[in-house]
Amino acid sequence: MTETSSIIRTDPPLAADEATTLRAFLDFQRDTLRMKTEGLTGEQLNQTLAPSEMTLGGMLKHLALVEHWWFACIFLGQEYAEPWASIDWEDDADWDWHSASEDSPEELRALLDREVATSDAIVDQVSDLGTLSTRKSRTGETFSLRWILVHMIEEYSRHNGHADLLRESIDGSTGE
Repeated sequence: MTETSSIIRTDPPLAADEATTLRAFLDFQRDTLRMKTEGLTGEQLNQTLAPSEMTLGGMLKHLALVEHWWFACIFLGQEYAEPWASIDWEDDADWDWHSASEDSPEELRALLDREVATSDAIVDQVSDLGTLSTRKSRTGETFSLRWILVHMIEEYSRHNGHADLLRESIDGSTGE
């Protein structure tokens, strides 16, 4: 990571209402990923750390998909939008990870930023975190928006741990 990051990451408030707290933690984790990938070239975003095939570029694209899936598809009940809609997921269930090498760093960051903005706009329209998703789980239950927000915090946190290892293997950068 660069010594002086252009990413402004705000610590979550120590005392706030539930919605503000959850959204602040999610934003903190989103910005952590942005910091972990900041300043890297396409070649660097495509480097792996054996034995894993995971890359930081793939992670950016995967989390863009996860944003779209949970907020637009699960919560609102929409179908996949592009670039996700025309993918043969049965042919490559990890297309988001594998195809990132074809995208520039700018395209990957823009895709994530667009999906985050769309997710935030969806959450902005809901006043009750108990509001249930349109789509159901495999067990036939619906997800509360609260559950989706907590899950997204978990998803980013888990991948940010991976990002730490990948980034350090690329250029030795460590940090938050």
